[in-house]
Amino acid sequence: MQMLSSDLISELLLGMRIDGVHYNRIQISPPFGVRFGVDPGRAQFHFIARGTVYLRTDGGAVHTLCGGDAVLLPRGGLHSLLSDPGIPCRDVTDFDARMICKRVDDIHVCKTEICRSNDTLIFSGCMEFDLGSMHPLVAMMPEVMQVGDLIDRNPEILPILEAMAREVKAERAGYAGILTRLADVVSASLVRDWVECGCGDAAGWVEALRDPRMGRVIAALHRDPGRNWTVAAMASEMGSSRSVFAERFLAATGVTPLRYVTELRMRLASQWIGRDRMSIEIVAERLGYGSQAAFSRAFKRTMGKSPGAMRVVSPVGDMREIGVA
Repeated sequence: MQMLSSDLISELLLGMRIDGVHYNRIQISPPFGVRFGVDPGRAQFHFIARGTVYLRTDGGAVHTLCGGDAVLLPRGGLHSLLSDPGIPCRDVTDFDARMICKRVDDIHVCKTEICRSNDTLIFSGCMEFDLGSMHPLVAMMPEVMQVGDLIDRNPEILPILEAMAREVKAERAGYAGILTRLADVVSASLVRDWVECGCGDAAGWVEALRDPRMGRVIAALHRDPGRNWTVAAMASEMGSSRSVFAERFLAATGVTPLRYVTELRMRLASQWIGRDRMSIEIVAERLGYGSQAAFSRAFKRTMGKSPGAMRVVSPVGDMREIGVA
């Protein structure tokens, strides 16, 4: 499989944000079954600090996780962590929880007053996962992304996982905040590794990115979406005629070049207005529209709603941006 260039990966992941919304430190005695129902649009991260856990997805697939393993479910969704695949489940929100700090709760479900050293220990996080202008990639990602493959290709992640295990077990002062940041870094590393390896079996424009000349055009579009992009200008970036470029672009991505540019701009506009609270006037200017009215018409035509409707989307408080380049 042809790898993507490091420069192009940097372009793709420039807008990536993985922001923790809520985390749980779970210390629990077998047998157990804990069900997670993650909101649509949010990812779920699990780190197994101690014990063996089975992750069962809503579709019935079962993944075995041992101490030191971490997984990211980029699209979240209903799934369970179990001590045995046949154990019945309770929803994670049904367990008594003690707040450690803002956004982090502690759940102790032990068979004795003092938890035994062989109890299973898990650190889980619900996350806002945003790939910026490349957000359509999320739908192409595997249901479960496991850290084992990442370790094989990037052994430098091991010290981070070992640090997570120490922090979960020792419960030193400030450990909750440290764990949230480490979880965000491991999740971002899993995403970067998947993109570096060519995005698995993802089709469409990902195939175009493996063509250096076509990839150069797509990177330029994402780098400067507000430029006055014409088919001729894009063909020039590729170094081909307009007709050859347009034909190859449509075959690779499934949309025309100008449609791709419009959809890219509107995805960015949605994020800037809804997440970053940027004014519609500034968004229109940054995306190359001559007037706010022209931008609003294009937005509604593409997104099916007015730019102002994005204001109802509330940003998640206390966020941290993870830059991966």
